[in-house]
Amino acid sequence: VFPKALLAKGNAMKKFLQGLGFLKGGGVFSYDTPTRDLFIQYEGLFDFDGMYAAIIGWAKNYGFMWHEVDYKHKVPDAYGAEQEFKWSMTKRIDPYAVYEIKVHTHVFEMQDVEVNAGGKKKTLTKARMYMKIIGTLKLDWQKKIKGGNKLARSLGDLWTRIFVHDLSGTYWDTLVYRIYDLQHLIKGYLDMQTKKYAF
Repeated sequence: VFPKALLAKGNAMKKFLQGLGFLKGGGVFSYDTPTRDLFIQYEGLFDFDGMYAAIIGWAKNYGFMWHEVDYKHKVPDAYGAEQEFKWSMTKRIDPYAVYEIKVHTHVFEMQDVEVNAGGKKKTLTKARMYMKIIGTLKLDWQKKIKGGNKLARSLGDLWTRIFVHDLSGTYWDTLVYRIYDLQHLIKGYLDMQTKKYAF
């Protein structure tokens, strides 16, 4: 039987980890651990193709694989077209961990607008846009632990309990920094577009 003082300390640590979001489904660190979702809302003129290229450039710069998961286009009405995009970026960190970043983009009232930029005519997009950035740390992506026997799963859970702080600092924190950096890039690009093509 454990001393009461030791049990109290264990319960306090459990609550602490729960507060950090580490304690899910019986394990200290869930195998799929999402970050906080980030959002961007914008209305005005912008170069959609330029923004698309900037996001892909960011992904390549940080070693992410880019994939367009879904695309929907609704028939334009009097206010313009409506489009939805789902983009996914993944990066294998090591044989145990993978970063996944999903970007859901919904564009309303899209209209092509011709502007004069530096003496040259350029076609831009005038629209309302809503973006959601979702980051997820995926552990054991090869399913060597999850797909193993009961002993392998128990050892995997024990390993995460022992190295929970390393997992947080090495993997999860870095992913959080990355999605905030991506949000900053997109917001900065759109802000620059607003100043460049003010109307």
